[in-house]
Amino acid sequence: MFKKHQILSVGILLATLLSANAMAQNAVIVNGKSIPKAQLDKLVQRSGQPDNPQVRGQAREMLVTRELVLQEADKRGVLQNEIVREQLEQARMGVLVGAVFEDYIEKEGVAEADLKAAYDSVKAQYTGKEYHVEHILVEKESDAKAIIAQLKAGASFEEIAKAKSIDPGSAKNGGDLGWVSDKALVPEFSKAMVQLKNGQTTDKPVKSQFGWHIIKMIDSRDVKAPSIEEMKDQLKQMIMSDKNWQKAKFAEMMQKLRAKAKIQ
Repeated sequence: MFKKHQILSVGILLATLLSANAMAQNAVIVNGKSIPKAQLDKLVQRSGQPDNPQVRGQAREMLVTRELVLQEADKRGVLQNEIVREQLEQARMGVLVGAVFEDYIEKEGVAEADLKAAYDSVKAQYTGKEYHVEHILVEKESDAKAIIAQLKAGASFEEIAKAKSIDPGSAKNGGDLGWVSDKALVPEFSKAMVQLKNGQTTDKPVKSQFGWHIIKMIDSRDVKAPSIEEMKDQLKQMIMSDKNWQKAKFAEMMQKLRAKAKIQ
């Protein structure tokens, strides 16, 4: 038979274990109202931030604030206020309308005609030429002239660029800038570049705000737009963010809903 103090000790132990288990399942208890740990986990996950004590602490405070406001709203009876109830219903409907429309767009997708129209408007922007060029950049005009003399004597443009160019982005690649538009470069560089023929190098140094350039033209071509398949995701985002398209698509959705509905 257990003695009274043994029964009391067991009771205390059980109460402690139950309390610890409840705390493990709850994120916080506010005025006796338990907020489950699962709710805290979900809030942290939705925040998009790394799961760490600081983020959890901020999320916990947010849950406490929310619960305190809800409790105070109940205590003050504001939920019985007709205006408040109408505003809450409007907010609820706003969320539902947005969710239904988003699901409709996801399932219906963007019409091929809309994609083609968007592609044609973007494609029209791909005009002019682009150039594949190399350059050597130095600080002094005298150094640039000396390099031009070396190139005329048969020296390797790429090797000199690696050894002497002060442009950190292209020097390691032998001065190669890849394919560029004349609009993407400083005016002095572009003006000299577009006058070169394929394989030709500037016979005089070109001055810009960065220093003195020796430019070599590798090739040139007409600007070519990416295919519609390559731009499909970008086009969809562009179309779906257009307010006029959204209005037209919403009207289309509502028209379909009304056509299927029995309205008396």
